[in-house]
Amino acid sequence: MRDVAIVEAPSVLGLRPTGVEDLAPALLGAGLAEALAAQPAGRVEPPPYDPRRDAATGVLNPDGIAAYSAQLADAVGAVLDGGRFPLVLGGDCSVLLGALLALRRRDRHGLLFLDGHTDFYQPEAEPAGEAASMELALATGRGPRPLADLEGRGPLVRDEDVVALGFRDAEESAAYGMQPLPDGLHALDLHTVRALGAGEAARRAVGLLTGSGGGAGYWVHLDVDVLDDAVMPAVDHRLPDGLSWQELETVLGTALAGDGAAGLTVTIFNPRLDPGGTIARRLTGCLLRAFGVPR
Repeated sequence: MRDVAIVEAPSVLGLRPTGVEDLAPALLGAGLAEALAAQPAGRVEPPPYDPRRDAATGVLNPDGIAAYSAQLADAVGAVLDGGRFPLVLGGDCSVLLGALLALRRRDRHGLLFLDGHTDFYQPEAEPAGEAASMELALATGRGPRPLADLEGRGPLVRDEDVVALGFRDAEESAAYGMQPLPDGLHALDLHTVRALGAGEAARRAVGLLTGSGGGAGYWVHLDVDVLDDAVMPAVDHRLPDGLSWQELETVLGTALAGDGAAGLTVTIFNPRLDPGGTIARRLTGCLLRAFGVPR
């Protein structure tokens, strides 16, 4: 089993303070750390949330996100330097930028992006200016420079080193005028995953990531809204359909099975929409099985 260290990243700077900031306490309360024998690696507190959309960038909290990304990168980097596997518990999806910045400071890496949405908006198309709908675009160097070129290291990941898997927002994103995914980025939408089967889709994704020019591994990003809305209603931007628990477990288990995965972010789960804690326990069990811990 991996030597896991947990970094808490309760930032909602890329979204709004609706409850996803409580993701880490909910999963830790469900026994995640104990079952993984994981070490605590700190909690990176975000700066105050500003609900005003920045006039220069069109994004909420751009300076706060940039500063937070650097602080989170320090925390993730310390875990990597200690030879452990960083498990980052968000927060909203903008915390991905800090995780990828930690890797970018070191080498070229890939990204397995598991999300019900492609999160490739440009600021003028994102209705509320939420970076949590733009993080994949920002990570690949598209968008306002303060976020798309963190520390002058942008892009954090190259198009050809990304696999987006399980998304199902084509109709919605087209209606809002989101920029298209670039041709070089590997896209396996929900329909494709279903056609291939979750196991084969995951193996293809890992093959693409390990066969790219990076050679230093890949980060795994999980937005829990990649799950079927029927089993994961505790998210803020809901869409019908999605992966089953078993499909997600298969994809994550495949991604984490070898030496390629460098770390994992878990984002967007909102415990306030799960008052009995049932979904938190189910999500914890799914993660543990993906790590190879029997439940």
